Amino acid sequence: MSLINRGQLQHALREYSSSFKEELAFREDFLDLLEANTCYQRDHLPGHITGSAWIVDETISHVVMLHHGKLNKWLQPGGHADGDENIFRVALREAEEETGITTVNLVQHGIFDLDIHPIPEHKNFPEHLHFDVRFIFTASGKQPLTCSDESHELKWVPLKEVELLTDHSTSISRMVQKTLLLARSNQR
Repeated sequence: MSLINRGQLQHALREYSSSFKEELAFREDFLDLLEANTCYQRDHLPGHITGSAWIVDETISHVVMLHHGKLNKWLQPGGHADGDENIFRVALREAEEETGITTVNLVQHGIFDLDIHPIPEHKNFPEHLHFDVRFIFTASGKQPLTCSDESHELKWVPLKEVELLTDHSTSISRMVQKTLLLARSNQR
């Protein structure tokens, strides 16, 4: 994966296309944010770059979801770059830290999804935005899952149940739709 630095991420964002209009708007906001030297640091306000892993099983019928402790929401694994400009590596690191899964395979080269979402104030850190770059991976559903201290629960969820679990979050619903399209194209 070649998103190892800011310039490569900027290039990938310029090349990124989506049938979801909100992602095209997000893309422009990402490019603006990347002009800031400290955009990969968690203390950069009003927001910063994060990386996520959307992990599906080999049959593309289930996805790993975690119930985040601070946010009290079901989400995909992901987190802060903490200064690391290799956002692909960030997504992999967060996937392993938050799920215990050590072996994943990239399903689609490049960015799978883009999202910008608010994070509420917590412990005197103000409300801010996460500019989340997401990648899609497969992992064996037989690999044991290990829930991190940051989460209340971690499990494989059937794709058709994810939207109910996440209260039809637009962000998650978009990834489910993309995954279902991918699964259909793989069946042909």
